Amino acid sequence: MASGNNYLQFILGQLSDLDDITYRAMMGEFIIYYRGKIVGGIYDARLLVKSTKSAIAYIADPVYEAPYEGAKEMLLVDEVDQKEFLTGLFHAMYEELPMPKQKRKNKYCEGKKE
Repeated sequence: MASGNNYLQFILGQLSDLDDITYRAMMGEFIIYYRGKIVGGIYDARLLVKSTKSAIAYIADPVYEAPYEGAKEMLLVDEVDQKEFLTGLFHAMYEELPMPKQKRKNKYCEGKKE
């Protein structure tokens, strides 16, 4: 089941105190970025974040769920109504998140220089 734009807009509103929150639509779901790093995403109208040590410590009773069948489990964030909690969670996680990998350019798709 795809996530709706209304839920995305609600989550983005809850994260509005943070600088540089972006998202990318992917197969009916949304990947959430904080300052260029993937924090998690919205899957089936659920906010799931990466399972980092700081996120596990920040969430009182961590619940793990897979975003889709066959995927690695992530942490379910139930406290989406608590703006300060979400802001704090993203701040706590940021340093542990890896930078996205750079995409390699395909030399066969580039224009030939003469």
